Amino acid sequence: MADPRGFLTHRERQTRPSRPVPVRIMDFKEVHERQERGVTQTQASRCMDCGIPFCHQGCPLGNLIPEWNDLVWRDQMDEASRRLHMTNNFPEFTGRICPAPCETSCVLGINQPAVTIKQSEVEIADEAITNGRVEPVPPQSLTGKTVAVVGSGPAGLAAAQQLTRAGHTVAVYERDDRLGGLLRYGIPDFKMEKHHIDFRIEQMQAEGTRFFPSTAIGEDITWDALRESYDAVIVATGAMVPRDLPIPGRGLSGVHFAMEYLVQSNKVLAGDELDDQIHAEGRHVVVLGGGDTGADCIGTAHRHGAASVTTLAIGVEPPQERPEHQPWPVDPKILEVTTADEEGGERTYLASTVEFLGDENGRVRALKVAETQYNDDGSRTPKPGTEKEIPADLVLLALGFTGPEQDQLSDQLQLSVDRRGNLERAEDYQAGREGVFVIGDAGRGASLVVWAIAEGRAAAKEVDEYLEGSSRLPAPVRPSDHGISLGV
Repeated sequence: MADPRGFLTHRERQTRPSRPVPVRIMDFKEVHERQERGVTQTQASRCMDCGIPFCHQGCPLGNLIPEWNDLVWRDQMDEASRRLHMTNNFPEFTGRICPAPCETSCVLGINQPAVTIKQSEVEIADEAITNGRVEPVPPQSLTGKTVAVVGSGPAGLAAAQQLTRAGHTVAVYERDDRLGGLLRYGIPDFKMEKHHIDFRIEQMQAEGTRFFPSTAIGEDITWDALRESYDAVIVATGAMVPRDLPIPGRGLSGVHFAMEYLVQSNKVLAGDELDDQIHAEGRHVVVLGGGDTGADCIGTAHRHGAASVTTLAIGVEPPQERPEHQPWPVDPKILEVTTADEEGGERTYLASTVEFLGDENGRVRALKVAETQYNDDGSRTPKPGTEKEIPADLVLLALGFTGPEQDQLSDQLQLSVDRRGNLERAEDYQAGREGVFVIGDAGRGASLVVWAIAEGRAAAKEVDEYLEGSSRLPAPVRPSDHGISLGV
């Protein structure tokens, strides 16, 4: 490393600065601001010359983290960008919305705050894009083989870009009117503004990838017809079936899935006009679920001008520090205070929702909530005698996802589903039908953007080998790695 004593000289961890809360909740612009170059370099210098860089194990993409941290410290940003793009197609995505399992695997994290790996990543990417150093990489020759990618989320985009660069003719189909999948309509702009997606789409189009938005495979084009028209088909449709809460009062007006709320907000922000938009202005908002989707709802509700925002989590409050049974370098389950949490609202743990209560007009007015009790068999049930009401006239269900939409894939492609509700696939990502590959959340279950990109890259290599007999594309991960990587 350029500065072998950097982690001793600079013990303080400085992350990207954020705009003040009273300012940022007035708009949907990104919360974080660019870090000063000097601070970024100083933080990168904290990266140790450790014998075994466990951050590689924590990152599903296998990013060359010590290498580009060293280059950032040396102010060699062009070379840092080259090293970064060797393993990650879209570092400006992961640098913004990935929870950074690499940082919990950082060797420095044993006894100091971990290196700001994610900050280095996003600064490298933003610097390169701003200065026009990220250019299209068209193939040197074409193979004559064709590939259809269904879904334009991070998994589909990564696979499409890799296969296009390998010389195949790739078409990406997206049922929504705009490209980007969950990145476009599921992630609020205050986490990642959409011009980042637009830039990558333009780059991919210049490389030769073809895009067909507003095209629903299974309806506009049957899956069978698609398979017959292309040499290979990649299913990257995501895991968008939301987990419901079937309790009394579920049918009341004002109780919505989180994605209904977020998608509408993102569409309006993009310039669409919607009738009867789900809006939080002046409402008492209750979010059920404490994950990333719940945090996105909290931040959106603040910007809509909610009267109050309350988050209910059924489980116990996570510890603030790494628990003993989750030692380094395992990615621990600890309390995360998101930028949305910093903006206000209340969070209650051990809260089991028993019933949605409505008014005379059939609209939700409150929730009946009880304390969660853990039973001997490990189940969780409401504790009798602890019921209380919480005012609510907008309830958002952010309880996770149960898997991909299956009906058409099962009927038309005869793809099978595993016990977790995901599409079954082999080690090489092939599903039950010849030439059909399943990647990302559709086969893995709802997961991280970094895993989606990693699987897109890995599957691209498998598809390339299927079409050509061999491949020079890299493969950072396989499905069997799930649960084995110390960073997961």
